[in-house]
Amino acid sequence: MLFRHRTPRLEFRPPTRGEELIRFEHLRKSFGPKRVFDDLQLSVYAGETLTVIGGSGTGKSVLLKCLIGLLRPDAGRILFQGQEITGYREEDFIDVRRHVAMVFQGAALFDSLTVGENIAYPLREHFPSMSAEELRGRVAEKLKLVDLPGIEDMRPADLSGGMKKRVGLARAIATDPEVILWDEPTTGLDPVTTETINQMIRSMQKKLGCTSIVVTHDMMSAFSVSDRIAMLANRSIVQVGTPEEMRASTLPEVRAFLDARRQELEPGAEVAP
Repeated sequence: MLFRHRTPRLEFRPPTRGEELIRFEHLRKSFGPKRVFDDLQLSVYAGETLTVIGGSGTGKSVLLKCLIGLLRPDAGRILFQGQEITGYREEDFIDVRRHVAMVFQGAALFDSLTVGENIAYPLREHFPSMSAEELRGRVAEKLKLVDLPGIEDMRPADLSGGMKKRVGLARAIATDPEVILWDEPTTGLDPVTTETINQMIRSMQKKLGCTSIVVTHDMMSAFSVSDRIAMLANRSIVQVGTPEEMRASTLPEVRAFLDARRQELEPGAEVAP
């Protein structure tokens, strides 16, 4: 008789603020001849907002996609609450995605569905027994949280860029995840809408008590929303610190990156010479 190997289910427990929730351990990843990660190591702690910065093509979004199984590392381990999830099969990642949700760069809404149907989509996947009335209530609740009440019947094509981002967030938080991943949340937005999204990132931490990992090249956003910032360069994390520690960094990779973006920083928040 043949026995099919089964991956252990993710055994989740509510985290204690400040405990290590996620660990990337000796991660390696390549796409053909292009090496993206060499021995990348990073810890994420419950309740914090950690922002990953770095130049274009350094693998910031790849890191997020490895965490939720959209990409697989070539070597190394990813642990969630001490449980290794690196070897999970696609169906096993359903458990992970119940607790770790992603707000994609382009919102990634289904154009053929209404706003309400978009938000209800993950609920139908993760909670198939949820009644129609419960679905409507959960959708309305999440739209209110992102300050877009009553737009369930609108279509994505009728939304502004900022509204699409917020609907994407409402869909991400529909399952009440403990971790929210933000992939370039302010790209292509005007300054006013950018600040609105920054406020949303901060408010989710306060309202939901969730952990956030933000990937961005926008330094105003990084310094505004972060408890800690991790710098990705040379195929690894070269420094992690508070915004103040990163501003004062003397590490060449950090200095060069911040100096090149000095004009993006808020007045009075220039990086150290």
